[in-house]
Amino acid sequence: MPTALITGITGQDGAYLSQLLLGKGYRVVGLLRRSASADVIGERLRWLGILDDVELLDGNMTDLSSLIRIVETVKPDEIYNLAAQSFVAASWQQPLLTGNVTGIGTVNMLEAARIVKSDARFYQASSSEMYGLIQEPVQNEKTPFYPRSPYAAAKLYAHWMTVNYRESFGMHASSGILFNHESPLRGIEFVTRKVTDGVARIKLGLAKELALGNLDATRDWGHARDYVRAMYLMLQQSVPDDYVIATGRTTSIRDLCRIAFSSVGLNYEDHVVTNPAFLRPAEVEVLLGDASKAKKALGWEPETTLEGMITEMVEADLVRHRKRHSL
Repeated sequence: MPTALITGITGQDGAYLSQLLLGKGYRVVGLLRRSASADVIGERLRWLGILDDVELLDGNMTDLSSLIRIVETVKPDEIYNLAAQSFVAASWQQPLLTGNVTGIGTVNMLEAARIVKSDARFYQASSSEMYGLIQEPVQNEKTPFYPRSPYAAAKLYAHWMTVNYRESFGMHASSGILFNHESPLRGIEFVTRKVTDGVARIKLGLAKELALGNLDATRDWGHARDYVRAMYLMLQQSVPDDYVIATGRTTSIRDLCRIAFSSVGLNYEDHVVTNPAFLRPAEVEVLLGDASKAKKALGWEPETTLEGMITEMVEADLVRHRKRHSL
């Protein structure tokens, strides 16, 4: 039975990846950062019905000793590094924390693997946010990076250190440059979930309007369930490499709202308002990925449409609010 160690296992991607790997017969072990919100730890794993099927071990990405101890204990065949301070907007308010967790934390994990189990295959969750102020209209593995947030800068450091460990120490270390990917398990602070949660509340009469920032920013949105499959495929290759994972379709936040509200028979223009407080200090206006390399080398294709994903998210939020408010 192969063993996978997942950092960030309690997040959206960690939960879907755990489900995928358990289905393939893996032993799945997750790194668990203790926090004040202990009552909601594992909520995403519980939503998927797999909380009791994974092993959770205490550790922290900023504590190299804990990572070495965990790698020694687990002896993983594959390591998926998904842990990060991943909310872009918060990275301006917490730039040092973001750098320590998202950037240095990745190097801690690489170093623990190099010291204890250098033959473990390593996946790094890189991000399309690294492209930032885009240098080309469509972004692939060769497009220059231009990060526009502390989060993106930290991810870029982690990305290049993963390349460095691969080239310096011969580690099987791959990075997935994932474009935006969402699901019913996405955190409420992210715009897609903010929209679908708002739609559900308005439909149920719990709210009348939804306040957002820049409605004209566009993103390449896919489903997290599809994207974790790409992570798995990367670590099954004989040679490590870096891959862009994207749908190749870009959609504005305005159109996202239109799709979400229309899924419950509402017009977004009747409910969406803009609030300057939600604008970022430096905006990434457009992201559009070219996943040709992944499609050819990995045989990967996205299976869920944007419309299907948004509808799934709205329906899940309707279920949550009906349960919460006994509707």
